[in-house]
Amino acid sequence: MNLATLIEQIPRVGPQYQKRLKRMGIKTVRDLFFHFPHRYEDFSNLIPISQAEPGGPFCFQGEILDVKNLRTFRKRLIITQITIGDETGKLKAIWFNQPYLINTFKKGEYVCLAGKVVKKNSAKYLSNPAYEKIPFFAKATEGKPSSAFTLRAPADRPENFSTINSNLTHTGRLIPVYPETEGLSSKWLRFIIKPLLTKLKDQLQDPLPEKIREKYNFLLFPKAIWQIHFPDSLKLAEEAKKRFAFEELFTISLFVLRERIKLAKEKAIAIPLNVDLMKKFTESLPFKLTNAQRKSAWQILKDLEKPRPMNRLLEGDVGSGKTVVAAMAVLNVANAGYQIAFMAPTEILAKQHLKTLINLLGNFDLNIGLITGKESFYKNKKISRKELLEKVKEGKVDLLLGTHALLQEDNKNSRKAPTVKFKNLALVIIDEQHRFGVEQRARLCQDSGGQVKFIPHLLSMTATPIPRTLSLTIYGDLDLSLIDELPKGRKKVITKITQPGKRKEAYDFIRNEVKKGKQVFVICPRIEPSNKQQETSNRRQLLSWAEVKAVKEEYQKLSKDIFPDLKIAMLHGKMKPEEKEKIMKNFKIGIIDILVSTSVVEVGVDVPNASVMMIEGSEKFGLAQLHQFRGRVGRSKYQSYCFLFTDAPGIVTSRRLRALISCDNGFELAEKDLAIRGPGEFSGTRQWGMPDLIMTSLSDALLVEKTRESAKKILDEDPELKKYPLLKEKLKEFGKKIHLE
Repeated sequence: MNLATLIEQIPRVGPQYQKRLKRMGIKTVRDLFFHFPHRYEDFSNLIPISQAEPGGPFCFQGEILDVKNLRTFRKRLIITQITIGDETGKLKAIWFNQPYLINTFKKGEYVCLAGKVVKKNSAKYLSNPAYEKIPFFAKATEGKPSSAFTLRAPADRPENFSTINSNLTHTGRLIPVYPETEGLSSKWLRFIIKPLLTKLKDQLQDPLPEKIREKYNFLLFPKAIWQIHFPDSLKLAEEAKKRFAFEELFTISLFVLRERIKLAKEKAIAIPLNVDLMKKFTESLPFKLTNAQRKSAWQILKDLEKPRPMNRLLEGDVGSGKTVVAAMAVLNVANAGYQIAFMAPTEILAKQHLKTLINLLGNFDLNIGLITGKESFYKNKKISRKELLEKVKEGKVDLLLGTHALLQEDNKNSRKAPTVKFKNLALVIIDEQHRFGVEQRARLCQDSGGQVKFIPHLLSMTATPIPRTLSLTIYGDLDLSLIDELPKGRKKVITKITQPGKRKEAYDFIRNEVKKGKQVFVICPRIEPSNKQQETSNRRQLLSWAEVKAVKEEYQKLSKDIFPDLKIAMLHGKMKPEEKEKIMKNFKIGIIDILVSTSVVEVGVDVPNASVMMIEGSEKFGLAQLHQFRGRVGRSKYQSYCFLFTDAPGIVTSRRLRALISCDNGFELAEKDLAIRGPGEFSGTRQWGMPDLIMTSLSDALLVEKTRESAKKILDEDPELKKYPLLKEKLKEFGKKIHLE
């Protein structure tokens, strides 16, 4: 067994647990080891029973003297009660509604209990403590029946009474508490992880170069992996966290820097800049480009002139006009006689881009096609998929838009080349997906023999502002162009936090906006209400989500009780594509007054007539995401509004939502969101499969700088990592893990 061992091969992990682990992205032993605790319970405070006082948590060890189930008639609860004793006294422990525990505890056995001591009517007892059986007391009392258990003064107790047993896992020490899911508790994870670590930790080799480890005084890998899961002290746990945060960020930096080096060795088609054509295009627009748009367009067009592949990310706040800049690149490449592929994350957005680009480029006689999973268009007319693919192959299509249908593989082709074949593809534009590697680009340019002469240029676009630390690490292989100003004439969206008592006023305001001919978005965090009766070890978190507004119930409430006279529809990710498309089309043309939706409308949906964005459970979203939602309104000359509904007032919630009110700059908000929530909510970051510890560390600018500097030094002295085979292997595995398509 090793780090690559699949969870199916781990003893005591059955099919149900395999499903639950995979739901959390855990597929191998390595994934399990890197599922780090997010906090620790301190159950190391071992004291004699005689010293038990209300409070805690405290830890007690002793013999089980009595076990029984009791029923309370008033509340109809079943209470499991045990009594334990040590040399100093006796103590009761109770558990509510867990009658099966009577089969777990046996008189005469020894246990370690950890939890809070409660005092009621002068009686002290442990309430719902953690428990664990221990073997060593049997030797100390060997030959003595339980009834002969004698109480002795603390000073007279055996030495082993005051010693924490190193074999304890769930009590008597610092206990790791992990991110959980339904049916997968921290106790079960400890039960599985500890024996695996015990077996493998001394076999694990350290991928971190020795000189880096010594420079920063990091723990060796075997010690660090043990201390992060089962620490001897909080200080050692912090040292382990520090080491792994550095190691993973260092790996990311190495990966993206090597991608940049690899790309620089490839050849691309150099596209000359046609200045006169660009002037003609800008003069044809019904508006004037902002300075930020001009600067970004210039950077992109100059990159296209180079004989190596462009790898640029165009960041633009919501409604800043990224598509116009992309259209300039499209026109320049098409004019030079080459083809462009434009990919969007959904069919709705692909069709929206088609409409926008036809409007922008209508005077320039481009042949534009669209291919989705079911439909194909050429020059805005439906044609068969086969016909369109033939035209693309012959070079008769200048610009082909689509979803990832552009990358669908031909099952008959052993080389896994995509069904779409381009004659002379020179530019790939991707909306809201930044990780698109050299191999994916090369696949689009394979000739009939599978050979690739040129790698197409790549332009990624995003409306999610990326904080500086993320741009240095996760997107470190991309050059950045920023559109950090909005077109003139746009009015600032008025944003308000709406408490439960003000809900009726908000509904009245919405009705008035609809009367004026405007439309409304209502965003909910969930599709369906959750089952409040679910019992898991993660119960508190689940119950908070159970209270969150769900699209289906909110749709029912608004359409039946609040606005029965208005046209209301709902939209969520579980609907069929054609159903979603029909609803969005009806909303865009004004048939629907109010659209109740999940975050499926977060990116790219353009409905200029919508003037109100109402967000339920706003505390459940990150600032960057809330800003995205807000950007769905305010896309015309009319005043627009954003109502942030929250039923969870608190210092952090209030701080975050107030930041959204005071700031309408997405880049500034992204930095604030990173500081308050961490980077896990940003577009694309979760796909890297990083533990929360590493995600949180991306907020540490100094740490990011250190890892990037260390990665540069290693690659400068050894670009192929020949001296560091373990590090090279780790990079290889990392490259497989992240999603590049």
